Amino acid sequence: MNVQIDTSEADRALKAGHRAMWALGDYPAVAAEIIPELGPILVTACGVGPGDRVLDVACGSGNAAIPAALAGASVVAGDLTPELLDAGRALAAQRGAQVEWRQADAEALPFADGEFDTVLSCVGVMFAPHHQAAAGELIRVCRPGGTIGLLSWTPEGFIGQMFATMKPYAPAPPPGAQPPPLWGGEDHVRALLGDAVTDVVARRRTVTIDRFAHPGAFRDYFKANYGPTVAVYRGLAGDPDRVAALDQALDDLARRHMRGPVMEWEYLLLTARKRG
Repeated sequence: MNVQIDTSEADRALKAGHRAMWALGDYPAVAAEIIPELGPILVTACGVGPGDRVLDVACGSGNAAIPAALAGASVVAGDLTPELLDAGRALAAQRGAQVEWRQADAEALPFADGEFDTVLSCVGVMFAPHHQAAAGELIRVCRPGGTIGLLSWTPEGFIGQMFATMKPYAPAPPPGAQPPPLWGGEDHVRALLGDAVTDVVARRRTVTIDRFAHPGAFRDYFKANYGPTVAVYRGLAGDPDRVAALDQALDDLARRHMRGPVMEWEYLLLTARKRG
């Protein structure tokens, strides 16, 4: 019993840390200014339309939930971080989208079995630390014959490489936590979903980013706005040599991926159908 209690306490602490991390900086700005097209791409790939019951898991500020609602679906958007839900509510109101916003852990969704026609996540569920638990929940709340749709950064792409670059400067992850970019590997996701799904379609694509004039502009923007990057730098506070080294490492990474002011960030777009 003591082991179970310790595990529960450790999990609560881990999730609290995730909530706090994503409240740092300004992720809604990142979603709106840098990757606004990704949500609509996922919604279209899932064939979302009027009358569909849709769940956006780890929704952030609604990058996929809002376009799904504007396509006529009945949408629930769930995320661990209340600050992101608040931002999503404001954005939905501005765009005239009706969305139900719920605080929800992707690894323990507060919804009934088979409640949704489409369950999707846009660079969201990939950050849940326990991949199999999260995948099991995606499957559970989707109805038989329903669609599961995922858009995730690949390990080899720019954002996957950014996480690899930051890893030596970040605290070690807790036991059992898996790296987010694994969700960008087709074999990994197929293994997670297993024989619970059929009709898997997986495509690697890129999104064009032309906002940053030079590597330092990218680095400064992410240092100010992207929760995981903000958190790593906060952990280095008081160690200027390590800060300078990470600055240089991120600049070098961005430089390798820039063609003038243009970058191509790779992602995996995967859809599947839950077996009936």
